Amino acid sequence: MSTTEHSTPDSAGPDAQGDVDEQNELLEKDDIFHILQNQRRRDSLRYLKKADETVRMRDLAEQVAAWEHDTTLQALTSDERQRVYIALYQSHLPKLDEEGIINYNQSRGIVERTEQAAQLDPYLGDSDDDEATDAQSTMLDKRGSYYGGVLGLSTLLLGGAALNLSLLSLLSVAAVGVVALTAFTVLAMDQFGSSE
Repeated sequence: MSTTEHSTPDSAGPDAQGDVDEQNELLEKDDIFHILQNQRRRDSLRYLKKADETVRMRDLAEQVAAWEHDTTLQALTSDERQRVYIALYQSHLPKLDEEGIINYNQSRGIVERTEQAAQLDPYLGDSDDDEATDAQSTMLDKRGSYYGGVLGLSTLLLGGAALNLSLLSLLSVAAVGVVALTAFTVLAMDQFGSSE
């Protein structure tokens, strides 16, 4: 008398089916790195992570283009929008959809994250932190250029006054020193006040 044993999820234990499903959904590290090697795909995933809902593909493309060109949505040119839109439409979003990271309805122009996208989140960083870091970096660049400008102008004025050059000879070296010291003090106070 032979009996046929049917394998069911219950016969292998209560968590067996869940383990199989989880293993099927896990991405290999090489796949993760391949997916994230492109900045537009990373930016798309950052945008979708922040949105945490279904978004229009056009909105996604515009934001990725703005990040890529370090500008605002309003300042984007139609060429900048179009280049990013076409690349996302034809290549990057279908690739993410194929990997199961997003659901991309190309005909309706709708994109949404899947649960599988969470595996990539540790590699994306926090978009709020990135934006804060970008803003802070821009502010530091501006301050550096202000300091450089004041230093250059002060050097020019001091050198001209010391060498008795035509217009600059009207200024005393002490007066130029006071102006330069005042300018650096104002910049330092501004920096100290905005860092609090």
